[in-house]
Amino acid sequence: MAVWNLPRPAAAVVLSTRRKRKAILAQVLIAALGLLLQGEAAAAVTLNCSNPNAESLLKALEMSVFQRKAIRPVVSLQSPTQVNVSFTLYAILGVDEKIQTMTTFIWQVLEWNMEIVEWDPVQCGTHNISIPSENIWVPDILINEFMDEDRSPKTPYLYLKHNGNVYYDIPVRVVSSCTMDIFNFPFDVQNCSLSFGSYLHTANDVRVSMGMTAEKTLQAAKALMKTKGEWELVNIEARGNFLNTTDFKYDEVVYQLIIRRRPKLYVMNLIIPSAFLMMIDLFSFLLPAQNVDRASFKMTLILGYTVFLLIMNDLLPSSAETPLISSYFAISLSLMVASVLETVAITNILYSSRQYPEVPPWVRKLVLHYMARVVCYSPRLTHWPNTSKKTVTLNRAVHEIKDPKEAGPQVKQAMLQLQKMSGDLQCIRQYLDSHFHKGENEEVWVEIGHILDRFLFGLYLFFLTVSAIIFIIIWATWHTATAD
Repeated sequence: MAVWNLPRPAAAVVLSTRRKRKAILAQVLIAALGLLLQGEAAAAVTLNCSNPNAESLLKALEMSVFQRKAIRPVVSLQSPTQVNVSFTLYAILGVDEKIQTMTTFIWQVLEWNMEIVEWDPVQCGTHNISIPSENIWVPDILINEFMDEDRSPKTPYLYLKHNGNVYYDIPVRVVSSCTMDIFNFPFDVQNCSLSFGSYLHTANDVRVSMGMTAEKTLQAAKALMKTKGEWELVNIEARGNFLNTTDFKYDEVVYQLIIRRRPKLYVMNLIIPSAFLMMIDLFSFLLPAQNVDRASFKMTLILGYTVFLLIMNDLLPSSAETPLISSYFAISLSLMVASVLETVAITNILYSSRQYPEVPPWVRKLVLHYMARVVCYSPRLTHWPNTSKKTVTLNRAVHEIKDPKEAGPQVKQAMLQLQKMSGDLQCIRQYLDSHFHKGENEEVWVEIGHILDRFLFGLYLFFLTVSAIIFIIIWATWHTATAD
């Protein structure tokens, strides 16, 4: 039925419905055409430059590439973007053993391909152009061990080549976490890792690979490193790795930086001065204990060694793990304290032995016979004569008088004098016997003191030598192994 045969209101409704249908159909056709054009543009965009100069190329990029910076520049989102990561180590700024971090300065290079852009170098007049990095899509490659914000200078530009390859070189100040082993300080070697990977994109979207081999990275770092600080670069190792989480898998490249501490500063300021103080303490045993106050000298030496450790405490690393050099200082201080105690004991024997009791037979035999042979000491004891049998007694002469009554007054007087002299001589004999006995006992104790002094000196020298050899072997073995 024709529209004009209908009443006026009904005809108006039919015409309005047909117009709406045509408008909707037109919108659908326009949307489909736009999607088709967009798909063709995504498949391949060959930029057309009106003139072979940078202005025309930049204008072409603004019209077709810069508007797509929010998404990955691929033909199909099902295909991942390959990102090549490389870096050059420029400086090792420091290592903090207390918080387990390493600070380095690197030049990081990211390279990837934009599949949706290309141009003719002849038509556009250049093979590459530098553009602001904020105008195109940039992969979110970060170092997983980052512990602090990047305070390095910003570089806002990158290179875009005619075939779609992108070259992005940026300086990065890296404060990274590093598990450190300081047991062999100051001859320690640390192995710190830098893991480059995408923070958000999984392995299905962004694949990360090495842009330069580990050998070339090491050569470039050694050629460009300007700092000659406490740490030196020994080796660089690299490997690919997948970081698996509960729901996703991320691709990353792990670089192992093997660094070694330069020990010269600590050897000159810690080990050698400590060894000199130990040598002074060792040679102090040669001072005669009976003529020189050896204990005061050793106490002064311990005080100086303690002050030395307090001053040098800032050079020692602060960590939960105790380094081997701390054991070296503790043993050295313990040996000094033991030498002071030995000096006090020997001095007491040499100067206070008169009040000592008689030397037990087993001590006399052990020290004067066996220990003296071990330390090559020849006893020089003074053998005092026994005068008890040579004391003259006058009682016998008094008793030879058979009848005292027959004696006259002079004889009686003489007898009284003789009895008094006999008593005095008995007292003198007892005093001399006691004095000679104490003198002989004192000489024995003095000989024991000299033998013990020499024996303890040998024992001190033995422990000092063994400790030094053990420390030297451990440090030399570790240093040689890490150097290889």
